[in-house]
Order: sequence, then C-alpha cells, then structure tokens
Amino acid sequence: MDKISPCLWFDGQAEEAAHYYASVFGGSVDHVTYYPEQNPSPSPMPGGGVLLVEFTLFGQSYQALNGGPQFQFDEAISLSVACEDQAELDHYFDVLTADGGKPGPCGWVTDRYGLSWQLVTKGIMANYRTGDRQGIARMMQAMMTMEKLDTAAMQAAFEGRAA
Repeated sequence: MDKISPCLWFDGQAEEAAHYYASVFGGSVDHVTYYPEQNPSPSPMPGGGVLLVEFTLFGQSYQALNGGPQFQFDEAISLSVACEDQAELDHYFDVLTADGGKPGPCGWVTDRYGLSWQLVTKGIMANYRTGDRQGIARMMQAMMTMEKLDTAAMQAAFEGRAA
C-alpha cells in the first residue's frame, strides 16, 4: 500500500468498480475487506457486505469504499490519464464513456460510476511545460471546442498552423 492512496466513495458498487477499473487499465484487485456481520458503523451498508476494496492501477494504490449514498462524485476531483498517443486516448475515451459514461468538455469524461477522468496525451502535456504562452493560449482555445481531445488539431494550434 502506498503512503497516500486515493479513497473513492461508492454506494454499494466498490468491488464492481475496482474490478472494472482494473480491467480497463490492466490493474489488479488486491484485497477485499468486509463489514462485520453486526455492522456497528452508521453506514447504511449491510453487515457482511463489502466494506473496502484495495486495487492498483499503473503501480498506484487506490481504495474503493462502500460508504452509502450520502456522497457522490463530482468534477472537483478527477483522475488524469497521460496517454501515449491519440490511439490510447481514443481507447480510454470509448471504454470510459460506454455503458452509462458520458463525455464532457475539454477531454473530460465521466464513467458509469460518476467518477471524472481527464484524458490527455503526454505530447500535449509537454506543450504546457514549454512556457510558450501564445502557443498554449492557441492550444487551449482549440481545446475549448472539443469533447474528446484531437491532439493533432491541438498541436497544430500550439504551433500556429492550420490543422
């Protein structure tokens, strides 16, 4: 277990979600902990049901907690995926928006569980680090018109040329 692990709150779908994320990203489900039969917590989750699932994606540990319906995901927290290229970005976009997921603006998607993801390529992230404010401004202007990012169009905008 990492020193710091994101803990994601679910309403009964923690184990299902952990297996889903492990399948999407080639990770692993490492451990499942169950509520005691006589659940002493204020959680509405049933005794004997799944309490916490520990899973790993790309070497980063995560926790999925079945805490009940009180809290829902929103865009205040998202997981950012640095894709190698447009093909990998397209793959994750298609998988995460399938079966109840939905696209959002500027490369964000919300998966079937309501968790937000940012899908971007390493090349686009490298452009942000150049300090070229005009190029970045042009690239961001192009990005504002997109749901799924078109990295070729964003690169063209960064370089100041037509796509």
